[in-house]
Amino acid sequence: MERIVLRAGEVAARAGVHRETLRYYERRGLIPPPPRRISGYRAYPAETVERVRLIKWAQGLGFTLREIVELSRIPRDHVRRRTRHVRSHASAKIAEIDKKIRRLAIVKRELLAITGCRCNGDCPIVRKAATSERREDR
Repeated sequence: MERIVLRAGEVAARAGVHRETLRYYERRGLIPPPPRRISGYRAYPAETVERVRLIKWAQGLGFTLREIVELSRIPRDHVRRRTRHVRSHASAKIAEIDKKIRRLAIVKRELLAITGCRCNGDCPIVRKAATSERREDR
């Protein structure tokens, strides 16, 4: 059976990314550097498309490329270890999201207060914000 190989443009088009993204992923260790054809073109195995789509999906969930590299370094045959790591990272992402939601709720309340304020000129809300220290860990 002949192995299907794709050029960079084909992989990029099928995965919905730019060709430069593939080279960047290679440099970051997210996908292995493919062999080159005699012509000099990269010869990506067809499964690279699925791998790139998975990387983009994980990024969409909030995982950083560094985290994706870390997770991808766990050998595929270590299923339990891999599953534990993925669940642990997913739980951490949920905690980050909850923290962001709390921060955004505070921002929303402040914005609603500003939009609801009927002052003209010297706004007490703005004055209070300018004179109080803001906590960054909200």
